[in-house]
Amino acid sequence: MSNSQPLVSVIMGIYNCADTLAGCLDSLLVQTYQNFEIIMCNDGSTDNTFEIAKQYKDKYPNRIVLIENEKNMGLNYTLNHCLKYANGAYIARMDGDDISLPLRFEKEVSFLDEHPEYAIVSTPMIHFDENGDFKSCQGNGEPKVSTLAKGTPFCHAPCMVRKEAYDAVSGYDVDSKKMRVEDWDLWIRMYSKGYKGYNLQEPMYKMRDDKNAFSRRKFKFRINEARMTIQAVKLLKLSPVNYIYVLRPILVGLLPKHIYKALHLLKK
Repeated sequence: MSNSQPLVSVIMGIYNCADTLAGCLDSLLVQTYQNFEIIMCNDGSTDNTFEIAKQYKDKYPNRIVLIENEKNMGLNYTLNHCLKYANGAYIARMDGDDISLPLRFEKEVSFLDEHPEYAIVSTPMIHFDENGDFKSCQGNGEPKVSTLAKGTPFCHAPCMVRKEAYDAVSGYDVDSKKMRVEDWDLWIRMYSKGYKGYNLQEPMYKMRDDKNAFSRRKFKFRINEARMTIQAVKLLKLSPVNYIYVLRPILVGLLPKHIYKALHLLKK
């Protein structure tokens, strides 16, 4: 990395990802674009996640910042903790059990450099589990504002965002009602301030979507999704007809697990 201030700060909340963290970090270290720093915050892990992160910190002291929460605080709080240490004008996300493809940062930095009218850029994802890749999605360019009532228009983990947009909304909302929808809430608030984003066409990120991921999809988080539709309609002054989407996450949450899983595995 250059001795100058990095353009990109990668923020990572790490929690009980000891088995996958090395592969995640290795995928960042081989990026074709190299002017970045990595800020990891250990969120009260009970395995040896912190020890593995410390090994990488010791090996790359000028590249990696390693901090800790006093106890498990959740992703919202943890990412805000990371933001306090970020030096870059662009903020990239990464999860400790996923993989960034080598061209990800190069493509995202190039897009933001060339398109000052956008504050958010993300890419579609390749979903994988213990058996390999099972779904690959495609990006859809600039989403319509009305789509924010239906769900998050940008994949969170592969995103890169101008820090000024984070600053404009004071980062992530740490309210428990925003758990598991912290990104959707973030986009709504950024859009309400006049910022907008774009989805690149080509997937540049691999998301681990195994049986453990399914177990984290609890019904209480579906209620949080319903709240986000209400927030989007109000903050973005959308047509009241969009309130119909309040029902979508509730109905999905009531589906038997085997039906939900079958639908989730369908190719897009």
